Amino acid sequence: MVRVRFAPSPTGFLHIGSLRTALYNFLFARKNKGKFILRIEDTDIKRQVPGALENLIIVLKKMGLDYDEGPFLVKLKNKKLVIKQKGKYGPYIQSQRLKIYQKFAQKLVKNGYAYYCFCTQAELEKMRQEQIAKKIPPMYDERCRKLSEKEIKRKLEEKIPYVIRLKVPEEGRIKFYDLIRGEIEFDFKNIDDQVLLKSDGYPTYHLAVVVDDYLMKITHIIRGEEWLPSVPKHLLIYQALGWQPPKFAHLPLILNPDRSKLSKRKSDVAVESYLNLGYLPETILNFIALLGWNPDTNQEIFSLDELIKEFSLEKIQKSGAIFNREKLDWMNGLYIRNKSVNELTKLSLPFLINAKLIEKINRKFKIIQTKEIVDFNWLKKIVSLEQERMKKLADLEQLADFFFKEKLDYSAEILIWKKMNFPQVKNNLKLIKKNLLKISKNKFKTKEIYKTLEKLAKEKGTGEIFWPFRVALSGKTASPPPAEIAEILGKEKTIKRIDEAIKLLNYEDSKK
Repeated sequence: MVRVRFAPSPTGFLHIGSLRTALYNFLFARKNKGKFILRIEDTDIKRQVPGALENLIIVLKKMGLDYDEGPFLVKLKNKKLVIKQKGKYGPYIQSQRLKIYQKFAQKLVKNGYAYYCFCTQAELEKMRQEQIAKKIPPMYDERCRKLSEKEIKRKLEEKIPYVIRLKVPEEGRIKFYDLIRGEIEFDFKNIDDQVLLKSDGYPTYHLAVVVDDYLMKITHIIRGEEWLPSVPKHLLIYQALGWQPPKFAHLPLILNPDRSKLSKRKSDVAVESYLNLGYLPETILNFIALLGWNPDTNQEIFSLDELIKEFSLEKIQKSGAIFNREKLDWMNGLYIRNKSVNELTKLSLPFLINAKLIEKINRKFKIIQTKEIVDFNWLKKIVSLEQERMKKLADLEQLADFFFKEKLDYSAEILIWKKMNFPQVKNNLKLIKKNLLKISKNKFKTKEIYKTLEKLAKEKGTGEIFWPFRVALSGKTASPPPAEIAEILGKEKTIKRIDEAIKLLNYEDSKK
């Protein structure tokens, strides 16, 4: 059975590149009716961030990447969340497996494939600086590898701190086959005697990953290409322990538009940041699936089920993939437009609440500035009006904030249509108001508003009427059509905003 794993470190946010690794592992497992495992590599104590593990689990759940084994968040009766582990190959958190790693590290020493290193940090730093000065690639100089058994025994008896290092052959080469890159070869002389077990008893990544992948029966390792140089070390450990290694597949880098590596310094790389901006989980998965994987068709929009059906490692490219934010926006806008207004409104509510435009009161909502109580259907009308223009859910705050304001703040100049002057615009707004007042409150609907103003627009000009009407209602030069806005605002508020626009024009005109 195919068994793959996603093995992040709980050192902060979930990186977009890490999410792609998780996605490809998930797709490969589901395509092959295998198992997808979450394993937590938390042996670097200094880099751990409190709450990062819980957050990681939550984000994976939001993204719909359900795993079969690993740590899960479980809600207790008191609503407290605790971590429980599921699966017969656990624990799935490396810090809970220290005795396992220590046992295999000692076995490697006993069988002559690893050795004790007693060098201090000061000695290692001095060694490194000397090598840099001589323009030699910094590597451990193997001084402890040459210690006699007598010297080793004495140092151990004296309880001198030590690490355990891998004994890399001094000559020869090692080959392996990568499912994406083909045959790869490394020369042993370029491979350092890697630390396997640190002086605090914690393993390094290199020992832990080999031991865990073997004991958890992992069949395929699908990970980023930054781990490619580590493979020879891992293969040596597999050989030394007499284990068959899994198959390897190293994914291409995700790059910025300037072809630099996607990093926190140049771009937003946290999955959570994109979710907080209102990129939909299904958009993010669709988008990152195409960062390195080519379906060999013109199709760009894939559901998760379609991705599972079409995915294969053979279609993953070797070269880096460009993270194009404009394409992400286009794709997210497409997903938003395909949502039902009902669902999109539900998804938009947290963004309107976080923007402090509304607050929830029982089953209704209060507009914070005006104190008005509105219902879900009223909010639905706003979302429906703005749906075509939204690229992400957070856009709604900027696009539709004028619906929630007590008073608009804008410059009188933007009320002007082309070569009109203040008095002309003011006169047209008065005519608009006069006509709108003829419409009864219960008939104050989009069609009736258009019908009422149509004759006036023919007489004065479409732009001359509808432009200042739009700006008076929204305070913006770009907004939905004014009749639609007026229907949502209602007759009273529409008239009030026209009056405020006329007042603004009077004030500006008086200054001339």
